Amino acid sequence: MNLSELRERLNELDRQLVELIAERQSVVEQVGELKRAEGQATRDYAREKQVLDAARANAAELDIAPDIIEEVMRLLIRTSLTRQERARVRAEGQGDGLKALVIGGGGKMGRWFANFLDSQGYDITIADPENTVPEFSNTNDWREAGSDFAVTVVAAPLQATAQILEEMAERGQSGLVFDIGSLKTPLVPALRTLAASGARVTSLHPMFGPDAELLSDKHVLFLDAGVPQATRASRELFDSTMVQQTEMALEDHDRLIAYVLGLSHAINIAFVSVLTESGEAVPRLADLSSTTFDAQLAVASKVAGENPQLYFEIQSLNKHGLEPLEALRAAVEKISTCVRENDQAAFVELMEHGRRYIDTRV
Repeated sequence: MNLSELRERLNELDRQLVELIAERQSVVEQVGELKRAEGQATRDYAREKQVLDAARANAAELDIAPDIIEEVMRLLIRTSLTRQERARVRAEGQGDGLKALVIGGGGKMGRWFANFLDSQGYDITIADPENTVPEFSNTNDWREAGSDFAVTVVAAPLQATAQILEEMAERGQSGLVFDIGSLKTPLVPALRTLAASGARVTSLHPMFGPDAELLSDKHVLFLDAGVPQATRASRELFDSTMVQQTEMALEDHDRLIAYVLGLSHAINIAFVSVLTESGEAVPRLADLSSTTFDAQLAVASKVAGENPQLYFEIQSLNKHGLEPLEALRAAVEKISTCVRENDQAAFVELMEHGRRYIDTRV
């Protein structure tokens, strides 16, 4: 066969691959329907292992690198789980035409929640002074939308969220109300005031970004603001998903988030700042890159592309925010001292101490 004929044969095989994937997805949807009918969970880790082990064995028999086939199968499994989860959310959704208001729904996370509630059958209204979402009803001012909503999500910036919650306490707000703020200290007084007014209010923190499709291995934090039935109702919105639900005290949230978000953000911002000030262009450094550098640069690039005002709020409005930053400063100084004083033993102990901590988490 000549080159043109070989390429044509490859085109035929690619078409067959796509057709097989489409057929596989069709079977996946049938599997999902049966799981729901029989009350089974969407994700079955034992079955996933069987599929991956079989794929690696088949790859070895056919003299194909097992790691490549496993990567392909993991992508197919993830796609399958996403389709099954979405189907379950639609099938088990609580909306049934009830009204839901998303304040700040023109923003990225606001849109995520609007789409999430829409998939459950809620009739969505977006209240956003800056952005409209064509597929939903829109209003510039949440006050003009009325108050007869089964669910109200407040997805505004933190300081605006506090003002909205305070005003809701004065005006009265029916239905379930929750914010999705990354910090809670600036919101606690307003949340307590709204709860005292008789509103069914609670607080959420989705630990994922707006690009999340499959919620397996993702977390949502649920923080009781003094109305336990509201917290239960908010958790029920996610019962049809595979998200990990974690309930914690409102007062504990920000100290932990100072490390989970504040520290991780700061490290990546610092990494980019060092590169920026180094005088070396990133493309040139990429020519000399390592696996570690590439991985760190990939994460730092995502952080650098995020909303800087939001990231500043996460650092500056957290009363615990300086704690991990000072610890980071001390850690860098320890490393500098080890290198400056040629102290290999201290450097090794620093790394091994960290390794022991990591080992306790896996």
